[in-house]
Amino acid sequence: MKTALMNLTALVLLAAGNALAAGSLVDVTVYDRAEGQTLPVHYHRGKYYVAGKPGNEYQVVIRNRSGEDVLAVLSVDGVNAVTGETASTRQSGYVIGPWGSMEVKGWRKSLERTAAFYFTALPDSYAARTGRPDDVGVIGVAVFRRKPAPPPERLSRDWSQLGSAEAPASAAAPRAKVEEKLGTGHGRNEHSPARYVDFERESSTPNETVVLYYDSRPNLVAQGVIREPRPLRDPRPFPAGFVPDPPR
Repeated sequence: MKTALMNLTALVLLAAGNALAAGSLVDVTVYDRAEGQTLPVHYHRGKYYVAGKPGNEYQVVIRNRSGEDVLAVLSVDGVNAVTGETASTRQSGYVIGPWGSMEVKGWRKSLERTAAFYFTALPDSYAARTGRPDDVGVIGVAVFRRKPAPPPERLSRDWSQLGSAEAPASAAAPRAKVEEKLGTGHGRNEHSPARYVDFERESSTPNETVVLYYDSRPNLVAQGVIREPRPLRDPRPFPAGFVPDPPR
């Protein structure tokens, strides 16, 4: 597949410190649009997690760490964010220029519009509402390098082939929870222009895959991903008062 998308929205990288899921080709962060901050990433048993707040809109920020174009195929809850299909690395994605970054704010509805991502209870998630609830709670980015250009002599022989474009492609078991599992909803419609560009992949398999899990903060605390600080208090040998009756 040669055809991919390039998001034309102005991009600002808002990540700092260790608040990202890092790969060798791209970094991935989640920016809470309601709170106006990048969500901290928690590393637990080999996986990256972020805590989302139900009802808040968010965007996925992907930063290209390389000096060449890359194709980023974005999966949210096991659904391709461009095509709406059950996600596969063979599907359409976004092209990010050298050292550039991209904000993906929602499900792609057309070359002009997206439906905003927002954190919501699992039954209200887009994946569950379309009959695919099994992979709710994970964001994945499959990254591909561009296939190198042929040598100059071959390029001259194949000159007639250049410029031709193919048709666009159809553009973990939970532990105990204290509240319902979090998913991603299909939110408000907003302007987010994009265009088709040609991108021939270096390989049919991703050069890298970055995975970021998410859930509500209480659920991540219950799973042991986030450890709540305990108030410091020294026990008192002689607390004031008289001896009360024991509970019955």
